[in-house]
Amino acid sequence: MRWDHLRLAEPSRDEQAIPLFAGGAVTRTFDTPEFRGITFYEVQARSIINRVPGASRVPFEWTINPYRGCSHACVYCFARRTHEYLDLDSGHDFDSKIVVKVNAPDLVRRELASPRWTGQPIAMGTNVDVYQRAEGRYRLMPGILAALRDAANPFSILTKGSLILRDLDLLAEAAEVTDVSAAVSVGFTDQDLWRTVEPGTPAPRKRLEVCATLNERGIRCGVLMAPILPYLSDSPEALASTVREIADAGATYVAPMALHLRPGAREWFLAWLSREHPRLVPRYQELYGRGAYAPKAYQDRLTRQVAELARRFGMSSSRPRGARGSERAPRPAAPPAPQQLTII
Repeated sequence: MRWDHLRLAEPSRDEQAIPLFAGGAVTRTFDTPEFRGITFYEVQARSIINRVPGASRVPFEWTINPYRGCSHACVYCFARRTHEYLDLDSGHDFDSKIVVKVNAPDLVRRELASPRWTGQPIAMGTNVDVYQRAEGRYRLMPGILAALRDAANPFSILTKGSLILRDLDLLAEAAEVTDVSAAVSVGFTDQDLWRTVEPGTPAPRKRLEVCATLNERGIRCGVLMAPILPYLSDSPEALASTVREIADAGATYVAPMALHLRPGAREWFLAWLSREHPRLVPRYQELYGRGAYAPKAYQDRLTRQVAELARRFGMSSSRPRGARGSERAPRPAAPPAPQQLTII
């Protein structure tokens, strides 16, 4: 590989670290600032286009996830518990031990060519971000996008990563032959809050620049305003500031979602909250003491507030509709809110 000269040691076979993948994993580390402290496990996946269970309440049936674990290190990430399935922890391991399905582009092309595949829309970025830092090294997405383009297969992407702009030409080429949509995740625009809860991501305003650029190139892009953090980013002033900037970026819609705390993410987030905002711990215990989701009344209030702000700033506050189960391939919906996602 082109970065072999940067590795700290020869690749080693680690048969125990990633038990769900045949043949174990090749373990790599890189002595560069952006990857210091991160271990990559290169695996050969058996399949790559995953079907979402039928009981799931999401507007898509199929996903592609070339990575597991995420260096964005968002303290609230709902997907953290997936690392426990690999005998890794949902805290620091999730942020720093990244599984890379190095054969993903070849698998996508092969599976799209199967006679059994009928061209359903595919959602990406629905588990961990396909444009996280690792993608800058492994460059899996160009091959995946090229395969989707060549098959004229509709797809959508949800991301916090500005690296998606590297593939803008490929996205535009795909949009000429099939339905392509994107969404960026921006729950708030407060710089200080961003640095503490999303330390590995591009700044929120950078993500909004991504949204603007995608729309300028004809790739329709909305904003998933998630998560909105109770008592940290949900004040009327904070909501208005965020929605105003989303509207200014030309987003096609804004879809608000309150924080939810599933097992894995719950423990990691509450530990962070205890360190950074101990006075809020009793309030969060009140909101989330009975489950992963904030009370419906709280969620409904946020939805109304954002809808009113969206109207004030001249934009839509609803997501495009998917058409799960339709006889013909639908226009793929923008990726849904994290609290609705099924982990694959």
